[in-house]
Amino acid sequence: MDNLLLKEIEQCRKEMITLSNKYKLTSEVVVETSKKLDQLLNQYQLVSNR
Repeated sequence: MDNLLLKEIEQCRKEMITLSNKYKLTSEVVVETSKKLDQLLNQYQLVSNR
């Protein structure tokens, strides 16, 4: 579970960086990707604290 989640986090992080190079940081697509990354990081924190 942890490894899969880490891979998702890394993939989302890369996607956000790519999008932020193409669009403004306040664009909807970048903000939504950032929110998704936040959720994944929160999930990871919950799983890691067990």
